[in-house]
Amino acid sequence: MNNQRGMLLIEVLVSIFVAAIALLGTVTMMAKSTRTEMESYQRVQALTLVQDMVSRINANRQVADCYSNGTTGLTAGNVATALPICASGTTAQSATANNDLTAWQNSLRGAAEVSNGSKVGAMIGAVGCIERIGTIVQVYRVTVAWQGMAATKAPAGLACGKDQFGLDTFRRAVSVEIQIANLST
Repeated sequence: MNNQRGMLLIEVLVSIFVAAIALLGTVTMMAKSTRTEMESYQRVQALTLVQDMVSRINANRQVADCYSNGTTGLTAGNVATALPICASGTTAQSATANNDLTAWQNSLRGAAEVSNGSKVGAMIGAVGCIERIGTIVQVYRVTVAWQGMAATKAPAGLACGKDQFGLDTFRRAVSVEIQIANLST
């Protein structure tokens, strides 16, 4: 019996140590799962905003250049630049384009959901870009960029949101191209 003294205490300490390591693994897994869930949620939001703007441009195709500010491109969202004012087309078409751009900018800034007076309904630092990339035919690229939760490979070939999130490896971007058909010829 004297040789067994203190063994129960050592067994309990070893059991607690093993349980602590298992719990630490579980906590780490939960943290990674939460980060991945947030990344997925932000990507879905970005895709929704891209498709929204593509639909708006397609519906008001007669003044599609208003959405991209001609060939100079347009940047909206969490940036300090003012939105251009569309002056081409009919009054209704230009008003629709102006309203579409304002609504898209508000969506990029998270105006759809407010918590304690702060806009929280969008991705982190969301930026939207619309560029005319076709010179002869009307081809537009609609891109939404935002800040990711962890460093990955930077999006290649998309300038939207570049150098706005610290390291470019934190920048995420989704993009869709739309071609406006010329039905008059």
